Amino acid sequence: MATGIRRNGEDMNFTNLFRIALKALGNNKMRGFLTMLGIIIGVASVITMLAIGQGSKRSIKAQISEMGSNMIMIHPGADMRGGVRQDPAAMQSLKLEDYKAIVNETCYVAACSPSVSSSGQTIFGANNYPTSIYGVTPDYLDIRKYSIAEGDMFGEQDIVSSAKVCVVGKTIVENLFNNGENPIGKIIRFGKIPFRIIGVLTSKGYNTMGMDQDDLILAPYTTIQKRVLAITHLQSIFCSALSEGQTEDAEEEISSILRRNHRLRDTDDDDFNIRSQQELSSMMNSTSDMMTVLLACIAGISLLVGGIGIMNIMYVSVTERTREIGLRMSIGAKGRDILAQFLIEAILISVTGGLIGVVFGIGASWTVKLFAGWPVYVEWYSVILSFVVCTVTGIFFGWYPAQKASGLDPIEAIRYE
Repeated sequence: MATGIRRNGEDMNFTNLFRIALKALGNNKMRGFLTMLGIIIGVASVITMLAIGQGSKRSIKAQISEMGSNMIMIHPGADMRGGVRQDPAAMQSLKLEDYKAIVNETCYVAACSPSVSSSGQTIFGANNYPTSIYGVTPDYLDIRKYSIAEGDMFGEQDIVSSAKVCVVGKTIVENLFNNGENPIGKIIRFGKIPFRIIGVLTSKGYNTMGMDQDDLILAPYTTIQKRVLAITHLQSIFCSALSEGQTEDAEEEISSILRRNHRLRDTDDDDFNIRSQQELSSMMNSTSDMMTVLLACIAGISLLVGGIGIMNIMYVSVTERTREIGLRMSIGAKGRDILAQFLIEAILISVTGGLIGVVFGIGASWTVKLFAGWPVYVEWYSVILSFVVCTVTGIFFGWYPAQKASGLDPIEAIRYE
């Protein structure tokens, strides 16, 4: 029975303290709002900056995925170190046998395509356009996440016969067929070599590096080797791992096969280099994470300033209400009651400011997306984190003034002028 009465008294005491805190803040509405302003700006800034950082990270990931997130690129020659010029013969180390061995002997490679390329003028009638032509196999579409919008892709028979057929990107169509003609079946010339267009690629636009992914021509690699470049080696090999998580296993398999084919001893350096989109993705994600942390730290300074504002205003409040504190203590209020009252005031300011800041932060994030066109993504953890931080800020910066108030001597406080 006594325990129940005591608990009820404690609940009433907390309720009274809460009402007193609300009344004290209500008496100084403008001062309370200006104190909240630092917290509001801080929380809104943190949420907006984190949303911009997360948005850019997701955008980069999506664009890399469009390029083929599990893509592996194999190029001839060892890694360049210190700008040392390599022997031209080292740049011819990849052969057709290497491509065939990768296709037949690997377990973690889903698709593979040799690649040879050349740059030059493409001509149709009176129109011409500078571009690049890539000699590949049909697997190249799967590796690079391309698809055919119109027409067909060339097949195995075209590769065997070195057929002069090609598939073109949207940029080529727009620049060579600017009268709205259907490009399928038309003959274009790359340099002096005629190619018949049999398909048009689906548009992919620009990638994260600002490169136009539609500015290309795809043809059978044998055609480019024999008729355009007059070479027998491969300039590169593109592969696709079974999944993004198996990219490293695929790289190890490919490296082992190429070292065996090139008859390299254990002490010899690789005469090829292997790169994956996973490396590019990790590098860009780490850069994006670093920028996000930097932006969040800058925005967090606003929260710190807001916390200092709370401490300052609570000090002023303690000083102004010294006599009130003395009177309350003289009629039975304990030090912990005074401590709780001022802590409640500080937490009310920070929590209310935090809630308003969350609304402003989410609103500011979508405003940035709407007007600036930047990719944004509001993570719920950033909202929760900002809210928790502003609550802790209220307790941390409100504790010392509240402690000072609870430690006042009642007699001295009543005499205070």
